[in-house]
Amino acid sequence: MTTHSHHDNVEKQFGSQASAYLTSAVHASGRDLTRLAERLSSSPSARVLDMGCGAGHASFVAAQKVNQVVAYDLSAQMLEVVAQAAQERGLTNIVTRQGYAESLPFEAGAFDIVISRYSAHHWHDVGQALREVNRVLKPGGVLIVMDIMSPGHPVRDIWLQTVEALRDTSHVRNYSSGEWLSLINEANLITDSVVTDRMALEFSSWVARMRTPAALVDAIRIYQESASTEVKAYFGLQDDGSFSSDTIMVEAHKAA
Repeated sequence: MTTHSHHDNVEKQFGSQASAYLTSAVHASGRDLTRLAERLSSSPSARVLDMGCGAGHASFVAAQKVNQVVAYDLSAQMLEVVAQAAQERGLTNIVTRQGYAESLPFEAGAFDIVISRYSAHHWHDVGQALREVNRVLKPGGVLIVMDIMSPGHPVRDIWLQTVEALRDTSHVRNYSSGEWLSLINEANLITDSVVTDRMALEFSSWVARMRTPAALVDAIRIYQESASTEVKAYFGLQDDGSFSSDTIMVEAHKAA
């Protein structure tokens, strides 16, 4: 699959689901958003880029703490939802911009802080995207990434990647903490902190958000039922298909 066909798939998958993500409880709240708000409260003059902003939840939090937020996403429909929701919330310091994570349409040193929440697992080339982050950050600028995290262990990893890909054909990969540290280092960014957590995913709403076809929902359930005792225990797999995933919040910076 070519880069552009993958990007087309991402836009197709998420465009029609934009409103569902705005109202999703999993996306609209979370300890990571609380941590993000606390972290940004010390940077009131910052210009922030939200990469893969989705329905805008991280952008909305950031906009209450900083000077300006650029909400950036591949999906035009997502950006329409963000712009409308920002207006309804009285957040006048959010602007939207459409484009790819791997090719940011901004000048070098344009941002003080780059954030990304539950988006990187869709990026065609995370390494290239992080090199672009390095380019658009000011010297000393900060990157904060939040995403679902691979458990690292091969058996658990393949299970997670499989259910994710069956649910959402635009899924590329959930990365482990070690993979994130390597990718950040390779982009010449310096890791400052790593916080891991767990997120409970209720099955019916999880597949409904993506409008996963019934045949693939059935495939996920069959795959879940065939999982080993170890995998079922690790992910806290419930009879209705609900389970818990690891999450990661990484902060890094560009050398001054």
